[in-house]
Amino acid sequence: MNNTNGSEVMKQVEKQELPTAFARVVNVDSTLAYMGSLMTFLAKGSETGGRFALMEYHTKPGNEPPPHVHEREHELYFVLEGTMRFYCEDKILDIGAREVVFLPQGKAHAFTCTSNVVRTLIFVQATGKDAVGLDSYFLAMGEEARSMVLPESAVTYAVDDPEHATRV
Repeated sequence: MNNTNGSEVMKQVEKQELPTAFARVVNVDSTLAYMGSLMTFLAKGSETGGRFALMEYHTKPGNEPPPHVHEREHELYFVLEGTMRFYCEDKILDIGAREVVFLPQGKAHAFTCTSNVVRTLIFVQATGKDAVGLDSYFLAMGEEARSMVLPESAVTYAVDDPEHATRV
C-alpha cells in the first residue's frame, strides 16, 4: 500500500484553516450600515470555510437593491418580521414572518418590502469550489453601524450612483 498519497492529503488538510465553534450576539458590534439598511453578520464565509454565510438584514421600503444575480451561491431568506415580495424567474413569491424563500444561484431576482419594516435572515451557500462572496461584498461596502435603529436619511440604491455598488 502506498502511503504517499495519504500523507499528501493530510498535509493539505493541515494547511487549511478549519472552522472553529463560536457564538455571536446581534448587536452594534457585529452590524454594518449599508444603503439605509443594517446588516448583522452572524456567520461569515471566512468563519465557515467559505461554504456559507448567515446575516440578519433589517430594512424598509425604498432600500431594496435592483434586480441582480449571484453567480456562485444560492440565497435563502427567512423572514423574522414584516413581509416581502420576491421576483425570480417567472414567479412572484410573497412571504411573511416565519416563512422562507429560496433563490437559486445564477437566477436574476429582486425583492420589495411590503411592510413598513423588514427583518430577515439571509443564508447564502456556496454552490461550487469558490467561497461565498455576498458577505464579503457587504463587509467591504458597509460602514460601522452607530445604533441598531434604521437610519432616517441615508444613501440608498434609489439615489446612489451605481458605480458605488460595484466598486468591490
